[in-house]
Amino acid sequence: MGLGESIRLALEGLRANKMRSLLTMLGIIIGIGAVIGILTVGNGLTGSITGSMSGLGASNITVSLRKLDDGMGGMTSVFGLQTPDEEDMLTPQMMEDLRVRYGDYIQGISVSESAGSGQAKDGRLYANLSISGVNEEYLSVNNLTLLNGRWIRQKDLAGARAVCVVSDKLVNNLFAGSAERALGADIQVDRSGELLDFRIIGVYEYDQSTMGFSMASEQDISTSLFVPLTCAKHITGSGDGYASVTVQADPGVDSAALAGDIEHFLNRYYAGNDDYSVFAMAMSTMVESLSTIMNTLSIAISVIASISLLVGGIGVMNIMLVSVTERTREIGTRKALGATNNDIRIQFVVESIIVCLIGGIIGIVVGTILGYVGSSLISEPCFPTVGYIALAVGFSMAIGVFFGYYPANKAARLDPIEALRYE
Repeated sequence: MGLGESIRLALEGLRANKMRSLLTMLGIIIGIGAVIGILTVGNGLTGSITGSMSGLGASNITVSLRKLDDGMGGMTSVFGLQTPDEEDMLTPQMMEDLRVRYGDYIQGISVSESAGSGQAKDGRLYANLSISGVNEEYLSVNNLTLLNGRWIRQKDLAGARAVCVVSDKLVNNLFAGSAERALGADIQVDRSGELLDFRIIGVYEYDQSTMGFSMASEQDISTSLFVPLTCAKHITGSGDGYASVTVQADPGVDSAALAGDIEHFLNRYYAGNDDYSVFAMAMSTMVESLSTIMNTLSIAISVIASISLLVGGIGVMNIMLVSVTERTREIGTRKALGATNNDIRIQFVVESIIVCLIGGIIGIVVGTILGYVGSSLISEPCFPTVGYIALAVGFSMAIGVFFGYYPANKAARLDPIEALRYE
């Protein structure tokens, strides 16, 4: 009997026992569907996070101070858990020296400093905001989109002018969405009881993917109000130094290699500092590391989910053993008519493969739907890759062979005379 005949008999057996076949496939459907769905959602989540990080600047390099011997590998300073003293800060002169040394490789250096948070009010209208002091290059380095007006200029920095660039969300809340009304208008910000007056010179587009996720309503969402860095330092009373800066590499420059060079260059200034050293990390390196972690996590969860495939495979083996028992006389008749042990073995293995393959295909469809819905919920809709689908099909067939061989071998080894006598 050929392979085609075995497939035909397997399909007829499935049609004859539809409910039993469906229940047999259920474990395979759930297992394959779960694995495909998890991997698809994992891809979407990875794409969403890495896309957001890349939106902050794929060629950006974060330069910060790392505290020595803090028991956390210096990460307390990297994540802002400890503020360095003024004498330990990066200085404007260091940044100028950096520009001179790597001017051919650097597109810009962004500096920012938080001046706290507050609320701008106009009667019953209000807008929550955080005050950030920035320099001229902050706009381009951080990929902000200026919608109206102008950005902070050198003359604003030199005079520590009380001017600001606000978000379109603030304009919606306080000026009914009219940028024309907002430009040139004065706003008063309540910063923990301290009233600060600023004049609006520009409006930027608020991008939640780069500004950070928020569950707040459109009215209550907090956005950044950008002021000249010198103005922010005047508000906070801080010195001229910086705890961290962002360097933007020129297009085509290996930002990871440049990060190493910058770190080495700036650490010369900290050769005699027993408390801090400079740490530089390229955004591209962070994105790659995060992608690796997310992919590993998705695979680990998928392996856990695939345990249901083992349960499904045992179910297939169980049903195939029942099928061998039910068809004992048929097996005896076929052997009496000349069928070999290998013919019988192939027939039952093919039946097992067909059951698992159909279950796998249904599982792929279920997993694709679940994966698409799940990835759409995180605003990154995607479908499983061809590789995932091919892996699922191959795994389904492997399960069919592995769990179908024992029942098939048991059927092949039946004695034809005893099989014909079986009632």
